[in-house]
Amino acid sequence: MDQFKGQPRLPKFAVPKRYDIRLKPDLSACTFAGSVSIDLDIVADTKFIVLNAADLSVNSGSVCFTSSKVFQPVNVELVEADEILVLEFAETLPIGEGVLSIDFDGVLNEKMKGFYKSTYEHQGEKKNMAVTQFEPVDARKCFPCWDEPACKAKFKITLDVPSELVALSNMPVIEETVDGPLKTVSYQETPIISTYLVAVVVGLFNYVEDHTSDGIKVRVYCQVGKANQGKFALHVAVKTLELYKVYFAVQYPLPKLDMIAVPDFAAGAMENYGLVTYRETALLFDDKHSAAANKQRVVTVVAHELAHQWFGNLVTMEWWTHLWLNEGFATWVSYVAADSLFPEWKVWTQFLEETTEGLRLDGLEGSHPIEVEINHASEIDEIFDAISYRKGASVIRMLQSYLGAECFQRSLASYIKKYAYSNAKTEDLWTALEEGSGEPVNNLMNSWTKQKGYPVVSVKLKDQKLEFELSQFFSSGSHGDGQWIVPITLCCGSYDVKKNFLLQTKSETLDAKESSLDEIRSAWVKVNVHQTGFYRVKYDDDLAARLRYAIEKKYLTETDRFGILEDSFALCMARYQSLTSLLTLMGAYREELEYTVLSNLISISNKLMRIAADATPELLDYINQFFINLFQISAEKLGWDPKQGESHLDSMLRGEILTALAVFGHDPTINEASRRFHAFVDDRNTPLLPPDIRKATYVAVMQRVSTSNRSGCESLLRVYRETDLSQEKTRILGSLASCPDHNMVLEVLNFALSSEVRSQDAVFGLAAVSKEGRETAWTWMKDKWDHISKTYGSGFLLTRFISSVVSPFASFEKAKEVEEFFASRIKPSIARTLKQSIERVNINAKWVQSIQKEKQLAEAVKELAQGKY
Repeated sequence: MDQFKGQPRLPKFAVPKRYDIRLKPDLSACTFAGSVSIDLDIVADTKFIVLNAADLSVNSGSVCFTSSKVFQPVNVELVEADEILVLEFAETLPIGEGVLSIDFDGVLNEKMKGFYKSTYEHQGEKKNMAVTQFEPVDARKCFPCWDEPACKAKFKITLDVPSELVALSNMPVIEETVDGPLKTVSYQETPIISTYLVAVVVGLFNYVEDHTSDGIKVRVYCQVGKANQGKFALHVAVKTLELYKVYFAVQYPLPKLDMIAVPDFAAGAMENYGLVTYRETALLFDDKHSAAANKQRVVTVVAHELAHQWFGNLVTMEWWTHLWLNEGFATWVSYVAADSLFPEWKVWTQFLEETTEGLRLDGLEGSHPIEVEINHASEIDEIFDAISYRKGASVIRMLQSYLGAECFQRSLASYIKKYAYSNAKTEDLWTALEEGSGEPVNNLMNSWTKQKGYPVVSVKLKDQKLEFELSQFFSSGSHGDGQWIVPITLCCGSYDVKKNFLLQTKSETLDAKESSLDEIRSAWVKVNVHQTGFYRVKYDDDLAARLRYAIEKKYLTETDRFGILEDSFALCMARYQSLTSLLTLMGAYREELEYTVLSNLISISNKLMRIAADATPELLDYINQFFINLFQISAEKLGWDPKQGESHLDSMLRGEILTALAVFGHDPTINEASRRFHAFVDDRNTPLLPPDIRKATYVAVMQRVSTSNRSGCESLLRVYRETDLSQEKTRILGSLASCPDHNMVLEVLNFALSSEVRSQDAVFGLAAVSKEGRETAWTWMKDKWDHISKTYGSGFLLTRFISSVVSPFASFEKAKEVEEFFASRIKPSIARTLKQSIERVNINAKWVQSIQKEKQLAEAVKELAQGKY
């Protein structure tokens, strides 16, 4: 049997065609019993059947394979390390069709993977529900199966459950028979799907219902009493299904779509075919207590999951190497849907935040290609990251922009028709787009998906010629030897004067006379127009000064203002340019009013403030004052109270600006926040604290909390305990650790791991740890590591602990200390994140060294703080 151990893929002796699964969960004992009969094709001579199983107790006496006769295995071995079940038979199994039958038992675990328990309250009583989460490789924890995306089959599911509960699966119920306290529920057979998309949920729920124009029944299920909070997502889902039917030119393939809010849920949502599961924060919307940002999140998450019903579920990646095809595409197309439903939200401008996150991770030497080799199931969790989702979405946008929207959509529809109910690889999509466009898509895109990283394009103006140089960008400042075919777009002095070309070599020169760029001598030049390309641009000093002037004069679109700022920050961190030049550029944004640009300006200011605290503590007050001045104009324009008919973007911006001012220590903001917070504690319905400014207010209140002045924290914990709205709880968790007092930070972190906080939400407490609390958080994580590791097992919740606590440090000593601590605790599921986090610490440390040597920095910061731009 040893020949099957340590393999990334199952052997291909047998192919599953249909599963008949029966499950009986016991919600009080938190166990389940099950049986499965699998119709197989034996396609090669074998005495073995090898399939996946994990955390199950298999009744070896029940295992048999039936074809022309019954074959009992002589050996049944569950190899936990590889999560495989190996069945050995005395004689060679006959080639052709047969049925494999297995009985098994399992535990409804608490790790939010496989078949697990979630808890909720009903009429003051704590109850359990049973939920599945199988992506990427946890269907094997519920029933023995060929748990690989290419092994598609049909599924017939039957559940034995308490008769008062709601039991849902991928397909509609065809029969329900009640026998006293239990009922048996049978579901229609699914079309062929991958195991990771099978789903079951059992619990007590209410729902709201609607239909699409062509009769698809759509429901949103949630805890009893919260049905009204599902109405907004229901509206979005109906409209989105109708939109995708047209966009993909294929009908939604199932008779119904259920979406359900699950109280304990590790990811944001999961696209199970016909039964999409969500965190409550990503599906429910409360008119009175949800913020504009919550509303937008519901739209983008619903649109993302429903995109998967076509792209992922109908056409499925062949193996996890192609995960990005699923996630990158669904991320990109969710913006197509959101823009169609809410054009006033300017989501394509906001899309730049996705690109930025992709660029920031992909600038690390510890990044990975979009198409990443997977050698073991334990490695898969870590690639559900900003490369697969955000870089993936960004290169698709770059390609769509290059090919044109209509050609792209037409080719996509033919790809989906061709591969419906089967599996595809990245190359299959490129071939469809190549055939539809006549462009060399395969050649163009391989450089973006098969190697990690991206280029920085340096632009110089010399003798009326633009000189372009291409090199690989690393945030560490080192140089790589990657090569790309880069779609260059540029404008000169006006958006009417445009030039596009493919940069295919390390350098190229563009002659202004030949390129109709007559304005080149004196005008601004912007490369990567609207930031549709996945690369950075470095300008020479003259071109950079012209762009700064163009920003001040408001000549540039918000997407280009965003891009210039983001590239400049990245170049500064990589030590390509000085902090003085970055801060001077930031000064040009003092009259900025657009949400996406300001949001990024705030994010950059926060990062600079945290690292500058290590580099130039004596200048920290001046840096804070500069940032406060930077946000004053927009803060005054927005004020504290929502205005009649104001835009969705202004509602989101108000909260972010006020949060920033509080963190930078702006006393008037903190005082006003305290006044409003006290009114809110006395009366939760006060108009003084609308949802959009609650997070800002909570952060402001925590700035003055200490062990000798705890009342603000205690009041905030009281609000946490009294609310049953998940969005409110996560707002509070994301504010508590922003306190500058070390002892209070420690209390907050201990609270995050207490039974009062669902384990999915503990990481929210880490994300906001103040710069003063970094060391406390690190010591705390080391002390709690065994508990954290045991609670989360593996997956992105565990890796979030590492990245949140480690990445903000900025010293070589700390990087070494982290490495030494984890040396004996490393495992495949955290290796990549740990390496990336330590690399970030080293990048920060090099940056600290460089700005400590920067001449004239002190003088420049003082002048900027005094408003001298």
